[in-house]
Amino acid sequence: MTGFSERLRNETSENWQAAINHRFVDEIFRGAVPHDVMRRYLIQDYQFVDRFVALLGMAIATADRFSSRIRFAQFVAMITSDENTYFQRAFDALDVPASERETPTITAPTTAFQQLMKQAAESGNYAACLAVLCVAEGLYLEWADRPGAELPQDFVHAEWITLHNNDGFRTFVTWLRAELDRVGLGASETNRIEAAAFFHKAVALERQFFDHVYDR
Repeated sequence: MTGFSERLRNETSENWQAAINHRFVDEIFRGAVPHDVMRRYLIQDYQFVDRFVALLGMAIATADRFSSRIRFAQFVAMITSDENTYFQRAFDALDVPASERETPTITAPTTAFQQLMKQAAESGNYAACLAVLCVAEGLYLEWADRPGAELPQDFVHAEWITLHNNDGFRTFVTWLRAELDRVGLGASETNRIEAAAFFHKAVALERQFFDHVYDR
């Protein structure tokens, strides 16, 4: 029987495949993302962190199990430590001034994804929170997880890959998908429809986000 998370993944396969096989992914594994593109990508991606942590906070608040709250709390600790540290080191290497780290001009796809995370959190629907998280983390695992691929020498490229393909991250994404399957099975039809809509929108926005960093 196909689980809820796999069904949603199949329904969004066109945008999902376009994102995980994007030009950006090929270039980051070759260490060949142009300096201005990588700079723009990380500046915009960093603008998700605050809203993403808030979404994780709502997942903690709405989860129906203490064990689930613990998993999310542990993940929040990683985002606010290892990943945040990577961003600061990468910004230093890319000569990004404080103004562009903290108050850059926000692009339309970035704004749209920020709003989507805000709406999922404000819905109070645990399944909706899980749906957005499954896209945000599951899609990144799939593009980054290339067994046997050689890492680029530049840490800005290499560590963005390894942040999203290590064993701890794989385990968390596997758990996220299983959690969405479990919660989706017992959710009301209304909550399932709402979660599915969030999932579809999130995948479309991920593709747009990859595309737009090449726009000048």
